[in-house]
Amino acid sequence: MAQLIKSIRGTIVLGQKLTSPTVTIATAGQRRLRSTQSDDYDLVVVGGGIVGVASAREILLRHPHLRVGLLEKEHKLAVHQSGHNSGVIHAGIYYKPGSLKAKLCVEGMHLAYDFLNEKKIPYKKVGKLIVATSEDEVERLMDLYERGQKNLCPDLKLIDGKEIKEIEPYCEGVKAIHSPHTGIVDWGLVTEYYAQDFKQAGGDVHLNFQVSKFLETTDGDASKYPVTIRGARGYQQVRTRYVLTCGGLQSDKLAEMTGCPRDPRIIPFRGEYLLLSKEKQHMVRGNIYPVPDPNLPFLGVHFTPRMDGSVWLGPNAVLAFKREGYT
Repeated sequence: MAQLIKSIRGTIVLGQKLTSPTVTIATAGQRRLRSTQSDDYDLVVVGGGIVGVASAREILLRHPHLRVGLLEKEHKLAVHQSGHNSGVIHAGIYYKPGSLKAKLCVEGMHLAYDFLNEKKIPYKKVGKLIVATSEDEVERLMDLYERGQKNLCPDLKLIDGKEIKEIEPYCEGVKAIHSPHTGIVDWGLVTEYYAQDFKQAGGDVHLNFQVSKFLETTDGDASKYPVTIRGARGYQQVRTRYVLTCGGLQSDKLAEMTGCPRDPRIIPFRGEYLLLSKEKQHMVRGNIYPVPDPNLPFLGVHFTPRMDGSVWLGPNAVLAFKREGYT
């Protein structure tokens, strides 16, 4: 079975919520009423987060002759990781120079802004400060600045304590990196616009379709559609030539269904935030980050303004007993 399903690994990089686009999406019940032929695809993408939807969209736009379907187990798109994040548009400062992450983050930032402008999706270029609060942190800050320069992060600038105050009046520091092109956006809303493009290009979105099995097709069309995907509800079934899994926190379980090894396994951690009181929200204008601790695999607790006007402080990282447990 594992040989029948092509595994593709990669990254597609691409407030207050305004009016969302109208996206006609068939629910599982509606899909059951269609003919079997309409549920046969060249490619099925499993996972309706931003990576899955962006992948399905891009594949169909590049290859409009294909029939592409997308399966999502929830009642709407971007319910999990794509809807539970800081909403930052990063500029690519942190990644190792020459790495694919560094290259794609910078390219993705430009492409993201192009898409947001094209679709008139609201966003804010609030900028970002990475602040050294003592002389002990300045050397690490300088190393980070050089890394950002090598990564071609646009318009990075080193500033002193006085200049920090001009950008963030309530922020104290001896030196900082200023990234003016770092921004914020509602990535869940962006996912909806990706889905709109996908649908308009002829793609199908199946909501409430939780994959339960990948099977070898056994009927007369097995050579054309070798993979049958069954849903948790008995009547749910699609057939396809290829499968692309973008299952996020469920990706290891999906891989195991195809006959892949159990390892690596996903161990879920939950990031928790504090919410700044409304009376204090004016004290934070943009993203404010610390100089990362090299002994920890995190960027550090930071202030993040949101599109709805709120300001978050976090995250921490705690072991979660549920993959999709948010409380």
